[in-house]
Amino acid sequence: MDSHGIEEVPKQGDVATGTTILACEYRDGVVLVADSRTSTGSYVANRVSDKIVKLTDNIYACRSGSAADTQAVCDYAKRFLSDYAIQKGRPARVSTAAHVLSSIVYNNKDNLSVGLIVAGVDDVDGPQVYSIPLGGTLVRQPLAVGGSGSVFIYAMGDADYTPDMDKDAAVAFGRRLVSHAMARDGSSGGVIRSVVLTGDGAERGFVPGSELPFSLEGMADGLAKAVEEVAEHRAAGPSSSSSSAGAAAAAAVASRG
Repeated sequence: MDSHGIEEVPKQGDVATGTTILACEYRDGVVLVADSRTSTGSYVANRVSDKIVKLTDNIYACRSGSAADTQAVCDYAKRFLSDYAIQKGRPARVSTAAHVLSSIVYNNKDNLSVGLIVAGVDDVDGPQVYSIPLGGTLVRQPLAVGGSGSVFIYAMGDADYTPDMDKDAAVAFGRRLVSHAMARDGSSGGVIRSVVLTGDGAERGFVPGSELPFSLEGMADGLAKAVEEVAEHRAAGPSSSSSSAGAAAAAAVASRG
């Protein structure tokens, strides 16, 4: 995006993490989730990249935008936070890391294509999630989504997110949203990676492409099965009404998620 607010299209040779990233606060910590596709134009350069970067032991970031830009910015912030911890004699707070990254992106907004979500846990403010979109704005949010696939899941996130979820529910929530975005967004795909951060440290997770919570292929299979069940229901006898057939179809689809 240039100084006039016009979104710039990456050059054909640029490697971009046109992507879906998500982070949310839950009862005991934060969860970060991302897809794994990076692309150069219409060519998928990497199907299994890792877009969740460790900044410190208690702070991680999700990357979207230019792969080179996001890697450089996160590497710089990681070094800064390491030096900060040595000088201060204590780990940096999550808000400190978020402000450092926001400052870098804002001061270089005309030259960088970087969107980040920073999440972590500290002893002062507990679980925290910060969104840093293109341009360097810094916003704390309990649920943050970013990347090209985010437009497909905002409403689902608003409807289903609750801050009192436990770890398993939060991880399932994040993976479900990202899998829906991957099904609809051509720039998102591959596998799903996740990181859970609590006061006890980080726990990484992985979902292969063949086991995604949602896929268009799975939905198509469910609809085909539902059509078969409706046909069987109608063939069972002339007394079967269209409303009961519709109910059978709805139940069949619902049973398949």
